[in-house]
Amino acid sequence: MNAAIGRTPSDPPRQSMTEALRAEAAIGPDPVQTGPVRRQAQVIAIYGKGGIGKSFTLANLSYMMAQQGRRVLLIGCDPKSDTTSLLFGGKSCPTIIETSSRKKAAGEAVQIGDVCFKRDGVFAMELGGPEVGRGCGGRGIIHGFELLEKLGFHQWDFDYVLLDFLGDVVCGGFGLPIARDMCQKVIVVGSNDLQSLYVANNVCSAVEYFRKLGGHVGVAGMVVNKDDGTGEAQAFAAAAGIPVLAAIPADEDIRRKSANYEIIGRPGGRWAPIFEQLATQVAEAPPLRPAPLSQDGLLGLFKGEAVGRDVVLQPATMEDMCAAELLHRPSLEVVYEGS
Repeated sequence: MNAAIGRTPSDPPRQSMTEALRAEAAIGPDPVQTGPVRRQAQVIAIYGKGGIGKSFTLANLSYMMAQQGRRVLLIGCDPKSDTTSLLFGGKSCPTIIETSSRKKAAGEAVQIGDVCFKRDGVFAMELGGPEVGRGCGGRGIIHGFELLEKLGFHQWDFDYVLLDFLGDVVCGGFGLPIARDMCQKVIVVGSNDLQSLYVANNVCSAVEYFRKLGGHVGVAGMVVNKDDGTGEAQAFAAAAGIPVLAAIPADEDIRRKSANYEIIGRPGGRWAPIFEQLATQVAEAPPLRPAPLSQDGLLGLFKGEAVGRDVVLQPATMEDMCAAELLHRPSLEVVYEGS
């Protein structure tokens, strides 16, 4: 009857706060890890103009890297969701955003097997994007990466994570890897045409901008696709201070096989040396701080007749705008002397 309310005689006396802290401080550190070292993934973002051949390059590059024994994850970050189509013979993957919306409506959780698929050692997935006219593609990218984190992105164990980004869209979502240091380096894909090099130059400008703000992402180099030998892409790379990692020729065999969703980056194949070299360069090329070109500098890479530098800008007049001769009436304003 004399026992305190809520306690039994067998209850031990409560430790004081001081004793609890001393006991916690006496706990030794965790033993040194002696097991296999967990690999640190290289996260590489690939940018380029739409249609320049990023997906073609990445499908063959990732396939070659996997055949060389590397663990590779390919993530399509283009709203067209076509990064993985060549890898899977033309078949499209269910996108993360679309699958998440469908599962959420059904009250189910997204599982990794719903969105990630593999072929011959390459793991691949598509972020996806909103329907046309119904949302922001850049915001879709941000939402897609939030979903990836919920699926355990930071615990996955890969040697390389390759991100395929559209380069000719300048909204913040597409610059996410550069702005937030989500990747270690960037690779640009371009060709010997002004528009693709304009996009490559914009990407270099974004990297330089965020480096000035304290970022660490650099440009590892450039892949020249559909190289016709005219040399403008190589000249751009030299002027921007970045190396050419590989040049993929404008060859009919490559075009035909790509159109048929065939992998050409197979060991022992005709085009294998290009992608073997590219795999090595991607792994070893350091992230560099680029020197973006001015608009005039970019135009200077091309012949005058190719970019219209001989055209003179002719100012328009109000008569031009109204398609009529204007009658100029004298002002009725009174101007006082000395005012």
